[in-house]
Amino acid sequence: MPKRLRIERQKFTNSPFLRNIQPWVFFPSAFLIILFVILTLYLQEFIGTFFESVQTYISVKFGWLYVSAVNVILVFCLYLGLSRFKNIRLGGPDAQPEFSTWAWLSMLFNAGIGLVLMFYSVAEPMIHYSKPPYGIGGTLLAAKNALNISYLHWGLHGWSIYALMGLSMAFFRYNKGLPLGVRWVLYPLLGDRLKGPIGHIIDVMAVVATMFGLATTLGLGIQHINAGMHYLFNVEESTNLQIILIAIITLGATLSVVSGLHKGIKVLSKMASVMAIILMGFILVVGPTSFILGSTVQSTGYYLQNLIATSTWMEVNTESRWMDSWTFFYWGWWFAWAPFVGLFVARISKGRTIKEFLIGVVIAPTLATIVWISIFGSTSLHIEIFGSGGMTEAVNQDITTALFKLLEHFPLPYLSILFVVIAGVIFFITSSDSGSLVIDFITSGGQENTPVQLRIFWALLEGAVAAVLLWGGGLIALQTGSLVTGLPVCLLILIVCYSILKALRTYETKANKGANP
Repeated sequence: MPKRLRIERQKFTNSPFLRNIQPWVFFPSAFLIILFVILTLYLQEFIGTFFESVQTYISVKFGWLYVSAVNVILVFCLYLGLSRFKNIRLGGPDAQPEFSTWAWLSMLFNAGIGLVLMFYSVAEPMIHYSKPPYGIGGTLLAAKNALNISYLHWGLHGWSIYALMGLSMAFFRYNKGLPLGVRWVLYPLLGDRLKGPIGHIIDVMAVVATMFGLATTLGLGIQHINAGMHYLFNVEESTNLQIILIAIITLGATLSVVSGLHKGIKVLSKMASVMAIILMGFILVVGPTSFILGSTVQSTGYYLQNLIATSTWMEVNTESRWMDSWTFFYWGWWFAWAPFVGLFVARISKGRTIKEFLIGVVIAPTLATIVWISIFGSTSLHIEIFGSGGMTEAVNQDITTALFKLLEHFPLPYLSILFVVIAGVIFFITSSDSGSLVIDFITSGGQENTPVQLRIFWALLEGAVAAVLLWGGGLIALQTGSLVTGLPVCLLILIVCYSILKALRTYETKANKGANP
């Protein structure tokens, strides 16, 4: 090799940034993200129409697969939690949890849904109440079903998707010694072939889906925060201000992701969780307390009692396409986000048994979600049915202000809305930095201590993508495009069911024989 080329190669390998990346994942991912943003801006109408058509086609042709898959995954998770594998500890028999239970639950909940639930806990029940998929809207039965449908979309099935991906990645990382990454969930089936093009393609897909999902969530979420600021301070709701807000939040997320899991992300996640509890407690005390508590008990029982019927309903005997915009959309969203959330949950779950993991990632978040939706959804329904009304109109007029309209009915509305806006900013920072950290893991080949430059690069690119698409009006097209990845991830996770079961059986057999598993 010529001396000059040897010197250039040495410079490349001596760079902390370049030395620690997986080039066959990093460069294709960055290229595809930038290319897609450019195409979305210049061909926005075509891209939006194309992906909307693809998403509709998936819903029509593969809706049955989504519904079947989420139920299979839930049953499989319940089986693992009750099976002979339940006491296997992630990291081996002597492994200890890296984070306290409170910090662990806070981080996984914030990464999983965060601010999105804060606003839709009011909007979704009201939409299902006024325009139900079955029955007559505006009735007491519609109110009952409104909460039940909301629980379905945000409850056990969705969190099971995250749990299975997270458990698989955690097991192969901490018990089998493989790198932390999406591709390795198929190791029992494909082995070392995952080190080549097949594995690179899986990881690139995961990076692109994560980036697009985070960018659209950040961009759309900024509109909620801007609406709150307009409500509080009468500032304009404009794209320019929203881009400034993205820049500020991206800076906060960058500082958080640079500081790592044990400082920025953990501290902010715990802070966001505490603020969420305070907000729920406030509404529970000043709102219709007895109605909320009674509604929580009744709606939870109704949800569990009708879980099989509700989760397998396919509207096949009607001409309605309601599920395309709701249930199928939600399942596509959960699947699209599964590589991101699953990997993040895997990273923070070392030392947990499989049983503890599944309780923490499926049961605990579902209970928290039910309580959250019940408090805010029941309160908005109480105002609509027994109070002054106007909640349905508020939701139909502007979803971004629905929560603020609800808070207007109770004491200290200015302070409570300000509290929501601040909590929303923190929620978004935690979602942003956890997503950036996940992309760091994947594009560095599974390294858990990635270089600072790599963390900064992805955090800034995420904010830039959101800002550019917000400015160019391409967020909705990008959101629809990111949901298209839900179908291949759905198929991947179904294969993972067999893959992780095979790996657990082999691990248990070797452990029983006294061999190194």
